[in-house]
Amino acid sequence: MKTIIQRFFVLGVFFVMSSVLHASEGTQIKPSKNLKTDRILFVGNSYLYYNDSLHNHVKRMVHEKFPKRKKLLSYKSSTIGGSRLEHHSLDHLLASKNIGVRKNFELVILQGGSTEPLSKKSRQQFQEQVGTMIKKIKASGGKAALYMTHAYVKPHKKYAPGMINDIKSTYVKAGNDNEALVIPVGLAFEMAYRIKPDIKLHKEFDGTHPSLLGTYLAANVVFATLFKSSPIGLEYNYFGTISDEDREFLQKIATATVAEFFK
Repeated sequence: MKTIIQRFFVLGVFFVMSSVLHASEGTQIKPSKNLKTDRILFVGNSYLYYNDSLHNHVKRMVHEKFPKRKKLLSYKSSTIGGSRLEHHSLDHLLASKNIGVRKNFELVILQGGSTEPLSKKSRQQFQEQVGTMIKKIKASGGKAALYMTHAYVKPHKKYAPGMINDIKSTYVKAGNDNEALVIPVGLAFEMAYRIKPDIKLHKEFDGTHPSLLGTYLAANVVFATLFKSSPIGLEYNYFGTISDEDREFLQKIATATVAEFFK
């Protein structure tokens, strides 16, 4: 019975998700084939480092799902508060020994600043910076992924309905232009709020930074995208901090979002 209910839930999310996915132009490229995920570098800002850092949550999920890979994993996070992509010294980071990793990173996840999709000028700068960075990542022997950020909510002064459409089209275009994987975190936030409006995925004091639940949802989306595996059923709950109800709901949202995004 529980499995049947889960299937109806996911199908319901697919129906709602379609309206968001088709609200802006652009078609997501296919998931990367033969993606290696033992050595991952996360590059971004406070969206990644809030709530004990996204890379730690993803790593714990991988440990649970694939325990035999535990000793192989080397996940690093390089973040600068309030940064845009151009603020990062990628050359230094890609020389992985500079930050304690013996072999080059197999995958680099790039998270842009939250304002970068909001104007024509900043979108153009973002596209150019993504192209430059991904060329460097490929030259180092790795692959790249783009972490689609979430939209603002109230009380943020720049909150605006439909912001997710600009974010989605910006990241999908950059992914398509550079043959890079896009991780649809922002779309998962949108769906969670539509289905459960009272859930708190943002810090209530600013409407931009993720709450613990927001970070947990993001980690599930990253996990589902990279490993092409549903997080539904994972017991990881940040050491008893996240309720079973929230854990199960966010795992289902992540699964449905990723499945629909990549068809």
